[in-house]
Amino acid sequence: QVQLVQSGGGLVQAGGSLRLSCAITGRTAGNYAMAWFRQPRGKEREFVAGVNRINTDTKYADSVKGRFTISSDNTNDTGFLQMNSLKPEDTAVYYCAANRLPGIVRTVSNDYDYWGQGTQVTVSS
Repeated sequence: QVQLVQSGGGLVQAGGSLRLSCAITGRTAGNYAMAWFRQPRGKEREFVAGVNRINTDTKYADSVKGRFTISSDNTNDTGFLQMNSLKPEDTAVYYCAANRLPGIVRTVSNDYDYWGQGTQVTVSS
């Protein structure tokens, strides 16, 4: 059974950095596309960043472009979200997600089959 285990997150001051990790366990053969979503309190879950299965395509939400970087280590089945220049509006629960769909990065949560447990990121002003 495939599971995504997240680590990282926490409390940081505005302008600071955090790194989130997402390890895929119990995987079957083949690479996975990975994405990060976030859900601020009282709001809908939104796409943040994604990378496709063969690391040839990445996408970012406009709100995080130039500040966040997604990467994945297919050898270790681990994905990362490096978050720099954090702002209070980045405060949310962050979720990693994975699928085995080919092609470009998917930005809709329904396209992802596997989800991490979520981790809180709080940016103070």
